[in-house]
Amino acid sequence: MKSGFIDLLIVGQGLAGSALAVRALQRGLRILVVDDPTANRSSSVAAGLFNPITGRKMSRTWLADELFPALHDYYPDVERLTDKRFFYPMPMYRPFISVEEQNEWMGVSAEPAYSQYIETVYTRPAFGSAVNDPYGGIVIKGAGYLNTRVYLDSVAGLLREHDAYEQGWFDADALELAPDGVKYRQWTARKVVFCQGVQNEFNPWFRHLPVRPLKGEFLSIQCECPSDVILNRGVYVVPAGMGRWRVGATYNRHDKTEAPTAEARAELLEKLEQLLRLPYQPGEQQWGFRPTTPDRRPLLGAHPEYPALIFFNGLGTKGVSMAPYFSQVLIRWLESEGRIAEETDISRFK
Repeated sequence: MKSGFIDLLIVGQGLAGSALAVRALQRGLRILVVDDPTANRSSSVAAGLFNPITGRKMSRTWLADELFPALHDYYPDVERLTDKRFFYPMPMYRPFISVEEQNEWMGVSAEPAYSQYIETVYTRPAFGSAVNDPYGGIVIKGAGYLNTRVYLDSVAGLLREHDAYEQGWFDADALELAPDGVKYRQWTARKVVFCQGVQNEFNPWFRHLPVRPLKGEFLSIQCECPSDVILNRGVYVVPAGMGRWRVGATYNRHDKTEAPTAEARAELLEKLEQLLRLPYQPGEQQWGFRPTTPDRRPLLGAHPEYPALIFFNGLGTKGVSMAPYFSQVLIRWLESEGRIAEETDISRFK
């Protein structure tokens, strides 16, 4: 697309921008995505884990009943559109660390809010030859992982097929506000949607919003782990093919260095030792900055003064889970078919 009128100019092709672009194409909208792939480091290096029961206290993910049906529909749809494989639904096993925890989950598993996500509760070792699980553990269903690198590359390829992709840094100085939308270089658009992740610090219209970088580090290992289940206790161990696994992740809000650290490696290996009983060979270490918010809710909505400027960001550590659902929320709102809930509207931050 060399020039002309488009419905949406989308800035950024990470998890948020990719999902929004696919939703727009499915509706027949004319779009252009401007993206610098080097800015998607967090999305492209992440293990892509999705899990309906998360956190140290193993609570049901916020909006799980909406997020998980959406993601289990969306990613297979994109696989069909691109003829690529990147979506891997897979059970997750979390060992118990005490009889008390075992008893607690025996009771919780019968609660309607949790029963749909719990496949099995083991009171004896289920993977004892591979995992430290003397008290058994729970198998969670609805979980899995997304190969984020293949996914992002596949969406970029789809966009190129539709002549809807431009690789390069977005020049904010080249954006002009017009009565009927915006102008960017040779394009005129009804709306521009900013999906820039932690690069929001360079956005002159939305940099006041609290998108805070959270550094995460990951480790690749070679191991003979079970290949049909994700392991999760202290760290997650996610299959990566060819005898490789991804181990993660650290969470460091204060470290702004753009490099892997010895401290993170030591933390990951210490927790891995507590989880695995198998020998393994540590490999490459990677890092990325996730775009988080103070209340752990995404940010959607229009600029208070310039309604053609739209924001979609702050998916945090659950971008794989949140992007399919909230891209649908946003596209429906843009097409005057729905609303943005107060708890995710950018207006909650002045």
